[in-house]
Amino acid sequence: MSSALALNTELQQGATQLGIDLTAQQSQQLLAYLQLLHKWNKAYNLTAVRNPDEMVSRHLLDSLSILPFVEGQRWLDVGSGGGMPGVILAIMQPETDFTLLDSNGKKTRFLTQVRMELGLTNLQVVHTRVEAFAPEVPFDGIVSRAFSSLADFTQLTRHLSHAATRWLAMKGQYPEEELAALPIDFEVLQSTELAVPGCQGSRHLLILRRQVQAGSQAHNG
Repeated sequence: MSSALALNTELQQGATQLGIDLTAQQSQQLLAYLQLLHKWNKAYNLTAVRNPDEMVSRHLLDSLSILPFVEGQRWLDVGSGGGMPGVILAIMQPETDFTLLDSNGKKTRFLTQVRMELGLTNLQVVHTRVEAFAPEVPFDGIVSRAFSSLADFTQLTRHLSHAATRWLAMKGQYPEEELAALPIDFEVLQSTELAVPGCQGSRHLLILRRQVQAGSQAHNG
């Protein structure tokens, strides 16, 4: 395993390339999260990436790359798995509320441990299927890094949105076929190719919104 110093250097350099200034506390929390991910991964199979050095680029920097697009007070990370990008975003935006949802009990146990050990009071963990989730207040943003398809991602979460909600879908290759299958009332607001330091493959972020008909009574809160 790479030394903590080497991992910290890789994280700092990558964040600088992304135009992000990390505080000492943020760096410390991100690396503590990485350590927990590495430790629990042996038993819980949270990620296919085994090497902590690779985890910096594939998980931390990849999640940090969407930070400029995360606006609003309430966010849902659906199918959060090992906590990407939700844990990373919660560390970076302590004033924003993040809910991390997963139907896998092992993964939500891990996320609950992360919340406790890192003291992330702005992070909630929910163990349920997304279809069964019924929060009292809708979300300003819904993000996913591992959801199967854009059609499923939008259809299964539409009940969690309000008129101005944004969906952030993190993808590898630009998903032409998935976009063709989007529900008719969804549109692509923005498509951005992400340059993630240390990642060889193609990375894209798609920002979607629901087209609310003018005659509807939906109001932005």
